[in-house]
Amino acid sequence: VQLVESGGGLVQPGGSLRLSCVTSGFTLSNYRMRWYRQAPGKERELVAGILSYVSTTNYADSVKGRFTISRDNAKNTVYLQMNSLKPEDTAVYYCNRVNGDYWGQGTQVTVSS
Repeated sequence: VQLVESGGGLVQPGGSLRLSCVTSGFTLSNYRMRWYRQAPGKERELVAGILSYVSTTNYADSVKGRFTISRDNAKNTVYLQMNSLKPEDTAVYYCNRVNGDYWGQGTQVTVSS
C-alpha cells in the first residue's frame, strides 16, 4: 500500500489549491479515505472524509463550504479542492486510508501574503 500526496505550495489568502493523493497496492473504490492536516505545534486533525462506493463526504466545521473531497477510482486518486484559503489553513496535509491506517508522507500548504 502506498499513498503519495502532491499539490501543496505557497498561496495567498483567498486563493485555491488542489491536493492529490495517488494510491497503489489496493482497490481504491473499496476503502474509505480521509484528509488530515497538522499545523506546527498542534495535533493532527481530520479535515475531510469520503466513503467507499457511495462517496458520501464529511468535513470539519472549519473547512465546510470551502473544501471539497472527491475520488477518481479509475485514476486511483483522491483529491482535496481547497478554496478561499486562510492563513489558519497552513499545515502539512496527509492522505489516509482508514482501514489499516495507512498514511502518505504529507504535502505542505502555506497560506500567506
